[in-house]
Amino acid sequence: MEVFRIARESFSQKLLASGRANRWNPDDQFIIYTGGSRSLSSLELIVHRNSISPAFKYKVMIISIADEENLYSNILQGNLPKEWRSLDAYPELQQIGSKWYQSNSSLVLKVPSAVIPKEYNFLINTNHPDFKSKVSLVRTEDYFCDERLF
Repeated sequence: MEVFRIARESFSQKLLASGRANRWNPDDQFIIYTGGSRSLSSLELIVHRNSISPAFKYKVMIISIADEENLYSNILQGNLPKEWRSLDAYPELQQIGSKWYQSNSSLVLKVPSAVIPKEYNFLINTNHPDFKSKVSLVRTEDYFCDERLF
């Protein structure tokens, strides 16, 4: 499976996670957030940064994950709190993600996008034992962003 991540050029050559808290993880859990498409990854970036700064050059990271069923877990939207898209739901979602991360039950967690209904993000646990052998950075591409998005 190929997934996509938009990153500043200086962070686009290695598969690294910052360990900073986000929707599905608290601080000090090292998860790479990726999208199922370039367009979803672009929208996720814009939403989380409130814009894309033209002062930085961005790259599209194309990441390959082995197509082995046992490497994937899935969070169904129906199992999430009613207002799961809101910022108020972060603590509960972080608990869900943290439980997955700490259990090492799978390398990847498929979660619904809060930005686009019926699309998905794929969280990669960089501390999972299969991370180094089952996940690879295939290539990076120049990122084009329409100036109207600024």
